[in-house]
Amino acid sequence: MIIVPGDPILWPTINAYRFSSYFSVAAFVVMIYDLALTFGKEVELVWMQHWTLMTVLYLSVRYLGILYPVLYMLGKIQTISLTNTVSFMMYVVQSWTGVLVFSMLWVIIITRLHAMYQRSRKILIFLVVTFLAVNIFDGVVVMTEMMHTSGEELVLSGTHQCSIGYTGHSNMLIPVAWIVSILWEVLTLCLAIWIAVKHFRELRRHSAAGFMGDCFTVLMKTHVLYFASFVAVCCFGLVLNSSPTLPTDQNSLKSYPFDGLLQILEVVQMFVLGPRLILSVREYNAKLKTDYDTVTDMTSMAFQERVYILTGSGV
Repeated sequence: MIIVPGDPILWPTINAYRFSSYFSVAAFVVMIYDLALTFGKEVELVWMQHWTLMTVLYLSVRYLGILYPVLYMLGKIQTISLTNTVSFMMYVVQSWTGVLVFSMLWVIIITRLHAMYQRSRKILIFLVVTFLAVNIFDGVVVMTEMMHTSGEELVLSGTHQCSIGYTGHSNMLIPVAWIVSILWEVLTLCLAIWIAVKHFRELRRHSAAGFMGDCFTVLMKTHVLYFASFVAVCCFGLVLNSSPTLPTDQNSLKSYPFDGLLQILEVVQMFVLGPRLILSVREYNAKLKTDYDTVTDMTSMAFQERVYILTGSGV
């Protein structure tokens, strides 16, 4: 534990720590607001439906998102009752939570692409192999970072803080992991665009073009929006960690606004747009079923009315 006396020169540092916690609160508010907007649909389309792998993935991603900014805030700003070890463990849990959530989101994307390619075994094997390679690399990077990371408890004018420090060049592997992840996302986007264009061309000659075309449109809209948010997060993180004009020290006063904005972008990308990859498709399927039931009921009523008229005239 490092104890720093209550020198007024340290007050900007204390304010910077508090300022960083405001971004955690903002990220948490974004999560709760989105949950409030979609909770009714979630109950109808997820909780009340038959449980599948997609149901488990949706609920895991959605509700891990509530813990993510809370862990960040508690790991960064301590109370007197939290020890240095507890705060550092929160930082570790938060880091591995990000790896776990990204893995689940990529499983969702693999499942969507597998369906778009009409359950092709070759495309499934290819996606799974590349997925495992990227995730193993990410896991090694995070483990290496944890081995070269230490936490120190600072007491600044009676305010307890947790400072995360890096030794060596372990944190330089993080931008490499982001670049590899971007390449995998670009690969999956290209596969999605290719099969969508192929299907749109084929469906122009068939009567089912309306149904299949709308389905692929929904899939592509959500995929492109998620991809754009993912690239934005990775590019922002790369600039933050690689730009010579920005500080690379996580505890630098100038880095807090950028680190806070990155946290909000991560929460939106992982825990807002990520679950919508599933929710949007289920919402479309529910609307399609409702429209089908409406048409069926109208056809049945018209048929019954016609039978009644024919029977009455015969009598």
